[in-house]
Amino acid sequence: MRIVASILLIASTLAPVHLLAQGRGRAAGASPASQRPPQTATPQTYPADQLATGQTLFVARCGSCHGRDAAGGEGDTDLTRSSLVAEDIRGDKLGPVVRSGRPDKGMPPITVSDEELAAIVAFVHERHTTAETLLGGRRSVDVADLQTGNAGAGRQYFEAACTRCHSATGDLSGISKRLQGLALLQRMLYPGSGGGGAVKAPAVTVTAPNGQIVSGTLAYRDEFTIALTDSAGSYRSWPTRRVTFKVDDPLSAHVEQLGKYTDDDMHDVFAYLQTLK
Repeated sequence: MRIVASILLIASTLAPVHLLAQGRGRAAGASPASQRPPQTATPQTYPADQLATGQTLFVARCGSCHGRDAAGGEGDTDLTRSSLVAEDIRGDKLGPVVRSGRPDKGMPPITVSDEELAAIVAFVHERHTTAETLLGGRRSVDVADLQTGNAGAGRQYFEAACTRCHSATGDLSGISKRLQGLALLQRMLYPGSGGGGAVKAPAVTVTAPNGQIVSGTLAYRDEFTIALTDSAGSYRSWPTRRVTFKVDDPLSAHVEQLGKYTDDDMHDVFAYLQTLK
């Protein structure tokens, strides 16, 4: 059986899924993924518009470390399993952490308005509550679940669609030794979200209405907003309708490819990549 859900999870969140089950024969509790999230002490609900705003703010300001879905970046805290979140009541504990940061853990302070903070808190609580409802608390799949592709068909697909940027004997030589299982599949679908080394953030240049040109790394983009982090580390954003901008994103081809893959294609190319020793 093909694990379509795992593909959709990666493609929709574009965030690292780093909590793999450690083997089918191991007892419950052997993997962090097998532990259920701490239960929310005080159940809370929030309006849909506040959650939508919170999601946008969280992805832009917090997602690079905590994952776009608050379920953890590579090596950073999974907020869906956080005791602090479970004990928080509408930001009484999360608010001070967001605004003051945790320098000892590498978390900088974030400057937000009361309204923005409330929206971020709402989103984090919604993700935590959702995690509580997941049966078994399992966030990933066994490596064996992914072994369903045809390497020969994957090679044909790779040679037709991928060789403009990649080479089996060049940049991808030995890829199966560096990455295995879901990490390899994730890296294949969206290189910016998987393991195996850092990927340079897209560069963006914005020309403001007054003619000022500002450059930096892309922090957030949708049809309404373009935001960047400039060379001084400041977060700056503009309505897209008021500026012109250019984004240099080396991963754009992978994003476009996500819409072209069939389930068979994904597993076939994955099978082929596993042969590149």
